[in-house]
Amino acid sequence: MNGKILWADDEMDLLKPHVLFLTQKGYEITTVTNGHEAIERVKENLYDLIFLDENMPGLGGLETLSQIKQMTPHTPVVMITKSEEEHIMEDAIGSKIADYLIKPVNPNQILLSCKKLLEGKSLVSSKTNKDYLLDFRNIGMAIYEDMSSQSWIDVYKKLIYWDLELEQSQDKSMMEVFNNQKTEANQYFCKYYTKNYIKWVNALKNNRPMMSPDILESYVFPHLKNGEQVFFILIDCMRFDQWKVFEPIINQYFNVESEDAYFSIIPTATQYARNAIFSGLFPMDIAKKYPKLWLDDDDEGGKNLNEEMFMTELIVKNKLNVKFTYNKVISNEEGKDLDEKFYTLKNNPFNAIVFNFLDLLVHAKTEVNLIKELTPNESALRSVSKAWLEHSWFLSILKKIKDLKAKVIITSDHGMVSVKKPLKIIGDRSTTTNLRYKQGKNLNFDKNRIIFSINKPEEAQLPKTNVSSTYAFAMEDGYFCYPNNYNYYVNLYKDTFQHGGISLEEVIVPLITLVSK
Repeated sequence: MNGKILWADDEMDLLKPHVLFLTQKGYEITTVTNGHEAIERVKENLYDLIFLDENMPGLGGLETLSQIKQMTPHTPVVMITKSEEEHIMEDAIGSKIADYLIKPVNPNQILLSCKKLLEGKSLVSSKTNKDYLLDFRNIGMAIYEDMSSQSWIDVYKKLIYWDLELEQSQDKSMMEVFNNQKTEANQYFCKYYTKNYIKWVNALKNNRPMMSPDILESYVFPHLKNGEQVFFILIDCMRFDQWKVFEPIINQYFNVESEDAYFSIIPTATQYARNAIFSGLFPMDIAKKYPKLWLDDDDEGGKNLNEEMFMTELIVKNKLNVKFTYNKVISNEEGKDLDEKFYTLKNNPFNAIVFNFLDLLVHAKTEVNLIKELTPNESALRSVSKAWLEHSWFLSILKKIKDLKAKVIITSDHGMVSVKKPLKIIGDRSTTTNLRYKQGKNLNFDKNRIIFSINKPEEAQLPKTNVSSTYAFAMEDGYFCYPNNYNYYVNLYKDTFQHGGISLEEVIVPLITLVSK
């Protein structure tokens, strides 16, 4: 049986061929000829779908619908009517009907409505699985080739598309196939990134993909030079898949003018990547130019306290004579305050806003059991991120920006990855504590394929604290653990979201341009 259906229509005799047709297709049909009887049947039985005539004598279709919805609010109801009057359609839609059909209806129309409402999820799942299998080979062939930076961005976007599509699938085995392919893609991407990284950071901007220090000068400032008002919004630790679940919400107010991406520098950590964005410099140059402001990993104090000053100097360097603001939102109170004082921003040609929620969420998952339970996997992380956006001051501020018709550029400083594989490492007391990268002297670790080390930091445009400084980066889904209390830390951090290392999720960062609707 494909489903139990209740059909209420005072002209049921004329619809017997339709009922017979659906019965032959495997549906169990119960028929009644008025609203009162329909309500009684609903009280006594559970139905998967209800067809309801709008114009029945006695208790009309809309009145019947209202009572049925109170009894069984989640049962889909299809309204069938002879009338094409707009107010009837509006009333029916406002009552949350599942579909709306106008008489005369033919059997195939009814069948289509049944399949859509009763079998829709399984049909979509089946079609999604078939389509992914067709694309599986194309993705597989692509990652084996010597791809360009843009090709890797395209492949990553395609993987995210299938991740979100297959997430809705009822076939968990297909999700396993996809996860294996994403793991393989990450392996090849890490090889590509580490092979090219030193060359990129020492090349001119035009001879490398866009990277963290290039964002403001190459992507944002040209809009200011064209006389456009720009809001530059950086959501710390936002991955591309999180942007894709944000997009439908934001799309209510803005059109996406472009959906680009850039490559984060390493370490993919806030201190390095975000300071590079606002200064337009690689970390080694920041440390040289501002020796009193740059704090090494083991120094006490905030590592991102000078972004406004860095941005100010970059604006002056580019001879942009514009009024601007820099705003950082870490707490709910700060978001509320910025929302209430938005009037101080609306006349400025350029406003930069940093939102820290997602980064705080990631760190809380490691430290707070409740957050661990709320975000056990990537799908759950996306759901929590989406819930934050829907109820955030960020969305309230975006709505205000919409009315200004300003250009909005949304990005992040880096992403994050769910870690699975523990990696043993030994260092002295000065070795940094980050789980995805280590900086220190005399680092000792197994030379395996998921650790990338840099023995000469200056070649990678990285500062070094002493003559023998070395950087080690966990790749793919690895994370560093010390041999002391090894098993404790393995279990503590496994399946948490971390950043600082090298993976598709951390390195390829969304760079989105929005225009008001």
